[in-house]
Amino acid sequence: MGILERINDPKDLKNLSISELETLAAEIRQVIIETVSETGGHIAPSLGVVELTLAVHRVFDSPNDKIVWDVGHQSYAHKLITGRRDQFHTLRQYGGLSGFPKRSESIHDTFDVGHSSNSISAGLGMAEALHQAGKKQKVITIIGDGSMTAGISFEGLNQAGSLDRDLIVILNDNEMSISPNVGALSAYLNRIMTGQWVNRAREEVKAFLAELPGLGKPMYKFMRQAEESLKGMMVPGILFEELGLKYIGPINGHHLEHLIKTLENVKRLSGPILVHVVTQKGKGYPPAETLPSKFHGIGKFNIETGETRPKERPTYTEIFSKTLVELARDDPSIVAITAAMPSGTGLNRFQKEFPDRFYDVGIAEQHAVTFAAGMALENLKPVVAIYSTFLQRAFDQVIIDVCMQDIPINLALDRGGIVGEDGETHQGAFDLGYLRMIPNMVLMVPKDGEELKHVVATALQTPHPTAFRYPRGMIPDEVSEFIGHPLPFGKWEILHRTGDDLIIFAVGATVYPALNAALEAESRYGIETTVVNARFVKPMDTEILKSFVPKASLVMTVEENVLMGGFGSAVLEQLSALGITPKRTVLHGLPDIFIPHGSTSILRKKYKLDKNGILAVISEKMGLKKKGAQHLRPVSEVAPAASSVKERKAS
Repeated sequence: MGILERINDPKDLKNLSISELETLAAEIRQVIIETVSETGGHIAPSLGVVELTLAVHRVFDSPNDKIVWDVGHQSYAHKLITGRRDQFHTLRQYGGLSGFPKRSESIHDTFDVGHSSNSISAGLGMAEALHQAGKKQKVITIIGDGSMTAGISFEGLNQAGSLDRDLIVILNDNEMSISPNVGALSAYLNRIMTGQWVNRAREEVKAFLAELPGLGKPMYKFMRQAEESLKGMMVPGILFEELGLKYIGPINGHHLEHLIKTLENVKRLSGPILVHVVTQKGKGYPPAETLPSKFHGIGKFNIETGETRPKERPTYTEIFSKTLVELARDDPSIVAITAAMPSGTGLNRFQKEFPDRFYDVGIAEQHAVTFAAGMALENLKPVVAIYSTFLQRAFDQVIIDVCMQDIPINLALDRGGIVGEDGETHQGAFDLGYLRMIPNMVLMVPKDGEELKHVVATALQTPHPTAFRYPRGMIPDEVSEFIGHPLPFGKWEILHRTGDDLIIFAVGATVYPALNAALEAESRYGIETTVVNARFVKPMDTEILKSFVPKASLVMTVEENVLMGGFGSAVLEQLSALGITPKRTVLHGLPDIFIPHGSTSILRKKYKLDKNGILAVISEKMGLKKKGAQHLRPVSEVAPAASSVKERKAS
């Protein structure tokens, strides 16, 4: 039996020797590698914090002490030692363990996370509440160096220093390496500097000098300035000291004995403390050590080679990336901006070809949007590529700094709609609602890769703020070249028309499932349908609405977005403004909940957004019954290629 099989609670770590903890760390890494190779997930961050996780749980007493993970994609080792070992194989699977900390999963998960940089604020809130209740528990937040680029991190640090509550911030720095000699010396110095004797002596000297008439305060101020100057020359902690936190570090994050001794000393201190720990992303798995960005978040892969399984077709991200590069070759005013996601958004290709026109601002979506607005005012054409769910962090900037001033920046929203295994924090389920409500915004949703090319070109020629969202995953069609041409502005596309029993307005990833459901409904039930690709969510094609809606027996909208305030709501609002009252309407999309984690195919089936689900909704709402078997004709699904969808005139 391995050591991990004996760990059912963090308390089981208390009596393990350093040697046993090191063996446990190796076992944990092996389980993470084997599991993520089958489930996909954030492997490099989790491999990098195994020793840190063990040290924190060895020294502190979870759940009595509160451990808050920032982002939480590095919490796999934490899950394994907090009673979820036997369920770990279900990681990121529908109905299984979340890829992030989740309060409903374990008492050791103190805060639901998935977006970055909020751990200090949440942890400080907990620390203040414990102080108000007269409780002595410790609060420990673990935040990566990348997350420290966000403004909310410094907002939290700023208040932590002034509030002076017991908060331990562990800065997990996985970008800066430490040589063995420097690491050993640093660990030794910090064990000395965090010891009770040194800190008690410091406070006693402060009290003694303060009582000396005339000279005490100036002398203490001089000594404090000398200490800060020395720290500023030797360690990167002066900023945190100036904010009011005691700075400890840097510490080698893979040396268990040093980590444990340092944290034991830190545990005895009071007030806000920042412990700087240096780790290596992907530690213990050579492919992830060599390519930490690739293995930050990855799909299923071959353990021996580190290679992922080949894709059948390009992804939407790749189509966007290649199209933008092609357009930028002919237009030097096009620039690209991302918030710490050059690979995830596909802008690494743009970065390689146009390094002087590419900007990675770090995890700072608010800054990215306003930075782009400033560029646009000086005649550049900025494209800001951000995941749909992350753009939510810059909502105020989109309203005030961009749309209120009608500044033509272009927002490329990757991962729009159902994202899948990353779950609630990453599902792009809200963008159609939170963007269409803003004056001056132009909002587009392409149905496939071919249309995405033209949407990118349309955005760059539109003299207003634009946003276009596209899903995660492979395109449904074939794309041979990457030159985009502007679409007719505000015009929808009639994909199929035989009559007016049912008209479907669909957007984005739901267009082809809706089209195939309509074809199946015609075959099964003998009805006549019309299917429209409503690629402009704002502005809408009012001519199509006025032409088709009054004649339709049932008007149906389909979207991969929450219904409340989404595309369907927009259609009803527009019809009301036109004075058109449809006979019957069905709005179909995501319900008023946070969508859980699971594969996109499972989730689309669950929420009836695949062909069969949409067909079931049509049948139910229209009260349809099958025609006699002798009247059935075979129906093949529309192959979504560039030439496969043509308008069919009513007979």
